[in-house]
Amino acid sequence: MADEEPTSTRADRAGEGRSETHPPLPRDKRGWHVSPAPDGRGMPQQAPTGRPPHRMRGFWWFVLGLIALNWIAVLVFTPSSSEPRVRVSFTPFFVGEVEGGHVKSISSKGNTIEGTFTDKLRYPPSDTKATPSKLFATEVPSFWNGSQLSALLREKHVEVNATSTTTSQSLLAELLLGFGPTLLIVGLFILLARRAAAAGGGLGGLGAFGRSQARRVDPERIRVTFDDVAGIDEAKRELSEIVDFLRNPDRYGRLGGRMPHGVLLSGAPGTGKTLLARAVAGEAHAAFFSISASEFIEAIVGVGASRVRDLFAKAKEAAPSIIFIDELDAIGRSRQGQVSVTGANDEREQTLDQILTEIDGFDSSEAVIVLAATNRPDVLDPALLRAGRFDRRVAVQPPDRAGRAAILKVHTRSIPLDRDADLDAIAASTPGMVGADLANLANEAALLAARRGHAQVKMADFTDSLEKIMLGSPRGIVLSPADKERTAHHESGHALVGMLTDGADPVRKVSIIPRGMALGVTLSTPDSDRVSYSSQELEAKIKVALGGRVAEEIVYGNSTTGAESDIQQLTQIARQMVGRWGMTEKIGPVAVLPEDGQGPLLPGISDTSQETQRLVDEEVRRLVEDAHREVTQLLEEHREQLDTLTQALLAAETLDAGDAYAAAGIQPRANSLTLSAPAGAAMLGERS
Repeated sequence: MADEEPTSTRADRAGEGRSETHPPLPRDKRGWHVSPAPDGRGMPQQAPTGRPPHRMRGFWWFVLGLIALNWIAVLVFTPSSSEPRVRVSFTPFFVGEVEGGHVKSISSKGNTIEGTFTDKLRYPPSDTKATPSKLFATEVPSFWNGSQLSALLREKHVEVNATSTTTSQSLLAELLLGFGPTLLIVGLFILLARRAAAAGGGLGGLGAFGRSQARRVDPERIRVTFDDVAGIDEAKRELSEIVDFLRNPDRYGRLGGRMPHGVLLSGAPGTGKTLLARAVAGEAHAAFFSISASEFIEAIVGVGASRVRDLFAKAKEAAPSIIFIDELDAIGRSRQGQVSVTGANDEREQTLDQILTEIDGFDSSEAVIVLAATNRPDVLDPALLRAGRFDRRVAVQPPDRAGRAAILKVHTRSIPLDRDADLDAIAASTPGMVGADLANLANEAALLAARRGHAQVKMADFTDSLEKIMLGSPRGIVLSPADKERTAHHESGHALVGMLTDGADPVRKVSIIPRGMALGVTLSTPDSDRVSYSSQELEAKIKVALGGRVAEEIVYGNSTTGAESDIQQLTQIARQMVGRWGMTEKIGPVAVLPEDGQGPLLPGISDTSQETQRLVDEEVRRLVEDAHREVTQLLEEHREQLDTLTQALLAAETLDAGDAYAAAGIQPRANSLTLSAPAGAAMLGERS
């Protein structure tokens, strides 16, 4: 590791030939990571080149003008009087005053009467504190006889005037008093819209519904290449043709070739699908549009399809470009058997249809590639996978031993490693781990070494980090002597059965230190990567899972709830052997259990009868009972070794592979002492 090339030198050489004028962006201290991220996150905010356009001063002058006009209109058009108008009762006060000849004139508008007394009067008359006034107002009841009132007014010579109920104020007053607040709101909306347009956001929250939410990364800012992707060489080789097409599209056009515009990356989480898509964009020096499939969907119908159209239009303008859609199964699930309640297509299906239409509309000469990633390719709609759409499918598999070693080297570029840190040994003992797991392992080892004050990361830091990832941090509980002894017998039973059973994975570590939800644990892992298991090896797994419970039955004569996880594990293995893998004679090579995430209505699995289900249950019980009988016989024959291993475990609390085999007096198998705490190991006997 001391002769390894500096990270900055590799990064500069990786970017040669792509941009002579644009200086390389800095990398962070972790080496392989990109700073800033390819999708633009982490970029420092650019200082504004000039004063940003804003019209707040003019807007506030406009608001103040409207307020002033409203105030002036109220003063001008509202009649005012220094003498207050008193509202009186129609009867007996108003009628009585008319009969007494004290009313000079009245003016009516509808049922409202306003008038003037001949002299100032108080109302009510008994209130001496009331202010005398000549002006009054009252309401005529609808049931009152109007002819009698008219005759009374004529008799008393009262001047009668009337105002039309439809008569309105002047046009200016109507506009100011009626539409002033509306104009204020409209002006505010126009101001916000202009400010959003000046900031590049269109109409802001309202106008951006149909805009694509994809994050664009320009070619000059992409610093991820195939050198930053390790352990998935097969996928990189398949995508190298895509890179060549984006660089030289004319080469393929001369020969009449048409590059596939849809590439589907499928694989388990953490295998590096997103990183691989960014590396393709970096190698091809193409614009990169990244979006999650769930970001297309909104509550408003049609928004998803509009965003798809906007995204593809932007990608065509920026060609050569790459559109990366992550988690495609969020909108691309199969439409078979789905019926909408309303009988119409839902928003997800409309968005999917628009994606299919856009891919079909690609011209053969357009240098635009659609990369999509999913963890569930089996649930995708067949229309996505037909020729002409996502017709090239790249499986991103978990790395093998050599791939894991390469990934560890990438993630430890900027980590100072001690001489005893053997990355090949770590890779050999971590089967099943993917790139994200290995990145987490390297990070945890670096953090642990820093907490311990190490100048370099040692092998012990890696092994302890593996143990923390697999089991969690030790719990601060203290077991009673009886519980501790019972846990030691339980874990010793697992370990001893694993050492004595042919086909079982070698034992790596035995511990009775409580971690997480477990009071004790036995770790086992194969010596090399496994792609399949034989029936003998699966039966060995069942026996090892039964070892802890059988050990308790032999020593104490009863069992406890500590074997719950063991029973769940062995039951799952037995049911899959019977119902999915055809490893029993009574069922035969017939699949009678659906795969994970599938049901009886999907292809490949038909509904089974009750008789078949009963037969499956009987075969599962037979497999478990036969294994229980053999494990009981095995531990009874090696009872002395069980007690010896238990005493050693009680004394040390944790035994590595060498100590465990030595305590049991059993010769370890070849290559079974590589790493004490391998990740990806089968955890047996999580006694809780």
